[in-house]
Amino acid sequence: MSFLYTLFTTQTTASTLLYLCLAAFSGVIIGKVEIKNIKLGIAGVLFSGLLIAHLGARADAAVIGFARDFGLILFVYSIGLDIGPRFFSTFKNEGLKLNLFAVSIVLLNLAITFVLYKVYGLQPSLATGIMCGAVTNTPGLGSAQQVLHEFSKTGAEAANLAGMGYAVAYPFGVMGIILTMILVRIFFKVKVKEEAENYTKNLANSTTKLESVSICVTNPQLFGKKIGYIKTIIDKELVISRIKRGEQYFIAVDDEEIKEGDVLYGVSTENHIENLGLKIGEVKIQEKREIRGDLSMAQVLVTNRKYSGKTIQQIGIYRRYEANITRIFRAGMEILPSLDTTVEFGDTVRIVGKTDLLPEIRSELGNSMKELSVPNTVPVFIGIFLGVILGSIPVFIPGLPAPAKLGLAGGPLIIAILLGHKGRVGRMDFYMTPGANMMLREVGIILFLASVGLLSGANFISTIWNGGYWWMLYGAAITFIPIMIVSIVARLMKFNYLKICGLISGTMTDPPALEFANSLAPVQAQSTAYATVYPLAMFLRVLVAQMFILLTL
Repeated sequence: MSFLYTLFTTQTTASTLLYLCLAAFSGVIIGKVEIKNIKLGIAGVLFSGLLIAHLGARADAAVIGFARDFGLILFVYSIGLDIGPRFFSTFKNEGLKLNLFAVSIVLLNLAITFVLYKVYGLQPSLATGIMCGAVTNTPGLGSAQQVLHEFSKTGAEAANLAGMGYAVAYPFGVMGIILTMILVRIFFKVKVKEEAENYTKNLANSTTKLESVSICVTNPQLFGKKIGYIKTIIDKELVISRIKRGEQYFIAVDDEEIKEGDVLYGVSTENHIENLGLKIGEVKIQEKREIRGDLSMAQVLVTNRKYSGKTIQQIGIYRRYEANITRIFRAGMEILPSLDTTVEFGDTVRIVGKTDLLPEIRSELGNSMKELSVPNTVPVFIGIFLGVILGSIPVFIPGLPAPAKLGLAGGPLIIAILLGHKGRVGRMDFYMTPGANMMLREVGIILFLASVGLLSGANFISTIWNGGYWWMLYGAAITFIPIMIVSIVARLMKFNYLKICGLISGTMTDPPALEFANSLAPVQAQSTAYATVYPLAMFLRVLVAQMFILLTL
């Protein structure tokens, strides 16, 4: 058994991998322990790594350094791909106000950190680590450590100090957000049930939900016109799936002529109904989708890459078959397809057509879960390759002692956001299945947190014992003051309480806080607000951590 003793006591690649795996699986288990609806979540891996290092585990610094950096890249890249499709749309309507609140919180966090740094003479690396822990932002810590390794005279020592500051401030970072939610609810005497009902009511009034409609053709100018002609004048308002003439139903193919009394069945949105009534005839919203005769409806998964990035018109299902694509489902969104709407790999399309033709259409479009589950790895590595290059480009900013860089966190994050938003470049699509994305993200964050814990844990307890408890108080101030101020202001401006909970959870990029917020009421207000501010907040957290280091070194 001596080989086991040697394996665990020698700083080799093998022993380092053992400690990484030990910190990973034990940390995940710790993170799942729930006390009064509060869990450490993935941060349990950090504390597991700290404990293992405190107990005497010594890992190879070079191997740990690589695991930390590569884990960070995987984590931020997968986040970027996920938030990319909705990143720019979050700045519309109420999302703009929510993002302004988020920016205010980030700037207040930075301001309080700077005051503490000046008043108490904190080391820049320590102040940055405390700030990142207080706002529970791991990529920010990673970007700060990258800058410290490159520009700090003490390099690894400064990076480890930032890691300890992060670990000490993190627990109240989670609890402080939840405490703020509770205090705002008490202070404003919020009735959560009423807030949920108001949100549901307002949502119903504002959404452009797709509706199944029937339209009786009474406009004499359309009699004798072909369906293809009608499509050109109502292309973005109505998708026609089938026609009822007398008691007969048939597919609306382009060459079919419209006759007086025909009933068009299709899909539209409520805001287009009045206009359709003026153009075509009486419109009725159908509570049930009537599919009769030899017609059927099918949901088809687009997994044939030949059609990825092509428009409905280019694919031409309606020209080659007696069938029409009536809806597109993508990333939780329901899209009304027009002729120039692009279909992407992984979309689900709803098709109405002749029953005997649907199997052939399914086969043509792919409809293969196996194909969808195969990871598209080449674009991932191309994206990371471009991200590392972007992150390494020096940017000279007046007033900074050294050129700024986006680093291994910022570069891949920006590239991934752009690729996620664009969806494809030329013939290459950057689609990643939700399962693959989550796997990449989890592996990345686990590697990063385990590495930070193993590098910082040797002196963690002694640091707290010798005055480190003050770091907790500094972190509590950075956490609590900004989100409390913004929450009060938002509530005074009549923002929904549940949206405020999602706002502060998203701005602090904190999933455990979102879990607590979601437990308050079974509506989407919290998650929607979280997703609205999360992309910009994540980007700013990474940038601000780097800028603070560069300005204070």
